[in-house]
Amino acid sequence: MADFTIPRPRPLPFPSPPCGAPPGPWSRRPSGHRAADLHRARGIEADRVFIDQHGPDASIIRIATGWQVDPRGRARD
Repeated sequence: MADFTIPRPRPLPFPSPPCGAPPGPWSRRPSGHRAADLHRARGIEADRVFIDQHGPDASIIRIATGWQVDPRGRARD
């Protein structure tokens, strides 16, 4: 399962079906440039994996040393 406890944002650990990007690299635009956002299918998969791993209330928050998963993030809102 993917590990979302990260020191800084990074590309996703699974492929992008629409553009064929392998696990790791960002999605690519048809021009070959790095996409500014994820393809919809890759974003949906990222959400599914994150929720499976951390639960539906978890969120990623910025802390002084980088990023951290807050398991109750959405529950606090």
